[in-house]
Amino acid sequence: MDFNPIDLILHLDVYLDLLVTNYGSWIYAILFMVIFCETGLVVTPFLPGDSLLFIAGAVAAGGGMDPVLLGGLLMLAAILGDSTNYLIGRTAGERLFSNPNSKIFRRDYLQQTHDFYDKHGGKTVTLARFLPIIRTFAPFVAGVGKMPYPRFFAFSILGTILWVGGLVTLGYFFGNVPFIKKNLSLLVVGIILLSLLPMIISVIRSRLANAASKAEPR
Repeated sequence: MDFNPIDLILHLDVYLDLLVTNYGSWIYAILFMVIFCETGLVVTPFLPGDSLLFIAGAVAAGGGMDPVLLGGLLMLAAILGDSTNYLIGRTAGERLFSNPNSKIFRRDYLQQTHDFYDKHGGKTVTLARFLPIIRTFAPFVAGVGKMPYPRFFAFSILGTILWVGGLVTLGYFFGNVPFIKKNLSLLVVGIILLSLLPMIISVIRSRLANAASKAEPR
């Protein structure tokens, strides 16, 4: 099997089984780093998240990993990743917006971000866990918007428990059901599409609203 990113995503079960076979307990460290980077580094939103958690749960159900240790480590990775991303945004945010003449990083955008996270920060941090790409940027933006860290941390933990705990548990109990295991590639695609659906709907609504506003007589 030739390696390429699409092949990796569509055959995570095969690759994960190979990693467990070849690296033994080191698989925990590998998965820890993948989830940490996917949530903690703004430059790596392309790493698998939802599908990886589900399939890791399925592999654990087959005896490849300890499910409790797996879930605990991946929750820790996601929480540490979130906090790292938040701190980067908190420390780098002011520098990005320090130029008063910048057309992209304008000071009024920073104030709008601050106001938004004051009102909706908790909900955003929690729900962003279930949205690929957005979950990588949400903690950074929360830091830029100076959302109070204790509040951010509390909602980050809540979102992590629901995200990691939910997907690993689903994988553990249903990942090895014969029908699902036979059609795992289609399921992975389904998980990815389902994760992206809220973003797609939001973009469509935004474009429809813009089109409607332009069509209104002035």
